[in-house]
Amino acid sequence: MTNIELNKDVSFQDWQANFEQWAEEAPEGALKRYYQAGMIKSTTPLKDTPLLALDLETTGLDPKTDEIISLGLIPMTHNAIRCQGARYWMAKPKRDLHAESVTIHEITHAELAEAPRLDSILDEILDALIQQVVVVHCVSIERQFLLEASLKRYGYPLYFPVLDTMDIERQVQHKPWWKRFGKPTSLRLDACRQRYHLPRYKAHHALTDALSSAELLQAQIAYHMNLEADISDYWL
Repeated sequence: MTNIELNKDVSFQDWQANFEQWAEEAPEGALKRYYQAGMIKSTTPLKDTPLLALDLETTGLDPKTDEIISLGLIPMTHNAIRCQGARYWMAKPKRDLHAESVTIHEITHAELAEAPRLDSILDEILDALIQQVVVVHCVSIERQFLLEASLKRYGYPLYFPVLDTMDIERQVQHKPWWKRFGKPTSLRLDACRQRYHLPRYKAHHALTDALSSAELLQAQIAYHMNLEADISDYWL
């Protein structure tokens, strides 16, 4: 087993202190309640950390112009995935879907016709995120899309600590320049899972991909991470 220490953004080391500050600044309502609930200490061991796997499907890749159309959540720990606690939402976008994105996520206009707008379910999503460290595969998608959604809904950003399975795998697979031969190692979710002999699932459904990320993190923990280490050694 190779233990890894992740590169971290120093400004986001003390999420607990940041939450206290944001609780004072955030407008009244669900976002303020989310921050007021606080965050676990940075010295909490990985094995005791409350985790929530999350995945989004969107109309495109630009969080400023594209929209979230589905979101899946699954609570988990380092050795259990609580599928009975899974949640799934669909959200009707304000603009028409792009044909290219429909080809990927296979969510159609008809399926979204009766879905609520994201604004009307964001409070409920925030309640599910309270005091959770979020597990994603590619932090720049999930965190940025939810930040933009929060700015539009509340006029204030949503931040949350993340374990990014893509970034973990990138560091696990990193090789010095003199050992880099052939094609770069793929960091796609399915490719990462195959390295741990995990089952193959149909991709691009938010709840299935949340489960995929949860299983991948458990494998990464088993092979490469220290359960007794502070969560601050790993979160972003």
